[in-house]
Amino acid sequence: MIVPLFLALSIVTLPLAVHGRQTTVIPKSNFIPLHPAVPSSSLQLTLVLPPTNIDGLHAALYDVSDPKSPNYGKHLSKAEVEAFVAPKPDSVKAVTDWLTQHNIHAQVASPSGDMLRINIPVSEANDLLEANFTEFKDQNTGLTLTRTLSVSIPDEVAPHLQYIYPTTQFIVPLKPHNPAFEVVTPPPKMKTKRQGVDICAIDVVPQCLEDYYHFPSAPATATDNSIGVSAYLNEIATEDDLDIFFLAWRPDVTTTPEFNVVSVDGGVTSGVGTGEASLDIQYTVGVATGVPTTLYSVGDAGGQGFIDLVNFLLGLDELPLVLSTSYGFNESDFFGAEDFANTFCNAYAQLGARGTSVFFCSGDNGVYSFSFDSACDATTFGPTFPSTCPFLTSVGATTGFNGPEVVANFSGGGFSNIFSRPDYQSTVVSGYLDALGSTNAGLFNRTGRAFPDVSAQGVNYVTRINGTFWLSDGTSASTPVWASVVALLNDARLNAGKAPLGFINPLLYSQGAAALNDVTNGSNAGCGKQGFPAMEGWDPATGLGSPDYDKLLALVIGL
Repeated sequence: MIVPLFLALSIVTLPLAVHGRQTTVIPKSNFIPLHPAVPSSSLQLTLVLPPTNIDGLHAALYDVSDPKSPNYGKHLSKAEVEAFVAPKPDSVKAVTDWLTQHNIHAQVASPSGDMLRINIPVSEANDLLEANFTEFKDQNTGLTLTRTLSVSIPDEVAPHLQYIYPTTQFIVPLKPHNPAFEVVTPPPKMKTKRQGVDICAIDVVPQCLEDYYHFPSAPATATDNSIGVSAYLNEIATEDDLDIFFLAWRPDVTTTPEFNVVSVDGGVTSGVGTGEASLDIQYTVGVATGVPTTLYSVGDAGGQGFIDLVNFLLGLDELPLVLSTSYGFNESDFFGAEDFANTFCNAYAQLGARGTSVFFCSGDNGVYSFSFDSACDATTFGPTFPSTCPFLTSVGATTGFNGPEVVANFSGGGFSNIFSRPDYQSTVVSGYLDALGSTNAGLFNRTGRAFPDVSAQGVNYVTRINGTFWLSDGTSASTPVWASVVALLNDARLNAGKAPLGFINPLLYSQGAAALNDVTNGSNAGCGKQGFPAMEGWDPATGLGSPDYDKLLALVIGL
């Protein structure tokens, strides 16, 4: 997983006054103002309008995702989803009239019309918002952001506009680390083809996963099945690396499947293979072999890039049935920008309502969300984001093929400080907290959305990267595996004339635990803290457990 470093800020939203609704923030001390932004430099701003009926969207999502509902699997159409999130006409008019008064013309930036985008000089942005855009440097990362400490929205516009981004939100874009995740050069004997039964004692290749989790080796056959894999930070996978990977670890497949690459926000579409994208593609194509796979390369590594990808997908008539993402943020980045965090969540709720299963890695630093090179100076546990969103499936990590799996000690997990616990996980999480007692008291929010939801092997994945085999660790590895599991289950359901699984959390928490391997040993320590111990049932280290494909198949075919 790739995350920016720790960030928090204070925010005050003042009531409507002389200049309208004013929002003022005090950024964390690591953000140092450098100088006023150049007046002629361009800013791209996204204006987010309130949806017509977001509660209705959430209710509809749960209705089609709950196996006890008569509407289970009856996913919504594109038009039905858009009707829930589209802004009211008077909101569109109020905002566009305000912009027109300033000779600014917006472009619609989302299929439902709830986001408008403008490109204007800093000088015009300062006049429009009574702002003072400034260049700030984040001393932790070295990155610079153009932000303002205050914006004002006129009285007549304020009820029709949720927020404008980026203005007062100090959210650091994704920042690559070198390497992006833990990698080591395998010993020379690992660079040659060996039987999976030998290599699985120390490493992970597709055959190890097939044997341990009972995955089918036969290629999938449903023509309307699909997986989407998201990539940021100029990450790219290559067919050359995939060919050699299949030659070494999938010799049963005579022709290496191809994958597509689609650019969003100017994302790269070619180049030498890089670590994260190679891992994600090789363990989707290499596990869910035969399922059409697309790598979505996103050029914007900030929060807007994540939402732009979802909006791109929502604009399609046919969505990928599974979306796997091995990137994320610290949830604390969104303190003071909770509206922005909710926009993320609602975007994934739209995908789920249309039948897409969304997977995110839970993080690679145990109970602390920031990266391996952190100073570990936090005083409370730090959840990751978007794993804390209740409308997606968060994936942790385990290790060990010889006997029962144990927690991979880096597996991210904990409790949200922004989102409350959804009903579907209330019973199992309450049971865990009762058993936990006073352990870690005061270090986490006992009422927050708990994560991860599930887990899978996450240590020593053999990956072909730019002509060399490497070993990769992380929930970055376990996440595409779970995405592949659901793609294979979808294949069986589609061939049986059934709907794809879509948002799977209500199913997993209500009926799925018996079809998973419960992980009961280990904990997800971080920064010297003991973290959360694994226990029988759900826990914040491995969720409900790892997949048993045969049992999951019996479950989903019976629905």
